[in-house]
Amino acid sequence: MTLRLSTVILPVDRWHEGGRATWQRAEELGFHAAYTYDHLSWRSFRDSPWFGALPTLTAAATATGRIRLGTLVTSPNFRHPVTLAKELISLDDVSGGRVTLGIGAGGNGFDATALGQEPWTPRERADRFAEFVALLDGLLTQDALSQRGDFYSAEEARNVPGCLQRPRLPFAVAATGPRGLRLAAAYGRAWVTTGDPKLYEAGTPEQSVEALRGQIARLGAACAETGRDVADLDKILLTGFTPDRTRPLDSVDAFVDFAGRHRDLGFTDIVVHWPIAGSDFAADQGVFEKIATEAPAQLA
Repeated sequence: MTLRLSTVILPVDRWHEGGRATWQRAEELGFHAAYTYDHLSWRSFRDSPWFGALPTLTAAATATGRIRLGTLVTSPNFRHPVTLAKELISLDDVSGGRVTLGIGAGGNGFDATALGQEPWTPRERADRFAEFVALLDGLLTQDALSQRGDFYSAEEARNVPGCLQRPRLPFAVAATGPRGLRLAAAYGRAWVTTGDPKLYEAGTPEQSVEALRGQIARLGAACAETGRDVADLDKILLTGFTPDRTRPLDSVDAFVDFAGRHRDLGFTDIVVHWPIAGSDFAADQGVFEKIATEAPAQLA
């Protein structure tokens, strides 16, 4: 199985002061896709520059011509399906049909209370996520839709002409729990994971591999429930959150070893963070670019 290599470019640079050049360089290096986080702010970047995901992706769409683009991931924390659908249809059009929507339930980070709401419980996040995904799917596949829900509703929402990609742009559903995995099976073109968060601080790479093996098995079970072949879903690993941390970016050999182990689990896509000096995602830019250009051939 050929393993695809993609990158995440955090929206931390002004567009005319390095932002545009980074997205263009990602395309030049041959990455399959370039994603960005869809947050209002994030962890250690809380008090640093941070730009909006969808405007950034729209600009990236006009600055590139081949690379796929997307969010990794969007969540209901500060989004509504009706307005999000309109923006995604527009972005899909501007990009010439190169957009993937990474989507997840969200968490308790800064986004969770930015609109003045109380943080949702895990149960409420799961309930909202299920309703959010179903309504967004309808909005992106129908010219007009009215639908009432417990959390999200649409009243004669119009989305003509719809997505350039048909029947809609693909969803990459981030999930590890049973309800989220069922949503991935039902609506996803792809499934996304960052690994087992319980292993981040004190786990071992071997424990992480076993945890991911278990997640893929549970994804297979969720697909079987819906009559879908799990092989139909791409399986995306967003790196940087397993016990390995940034070690896979130390050298081409280290990355090939890491990526090969995860390819053998069944992953189709590995996503690495574009280096940011002085952050959790610091890495040698030269080594990073060498990985981008040399590793895929070794993993074919």
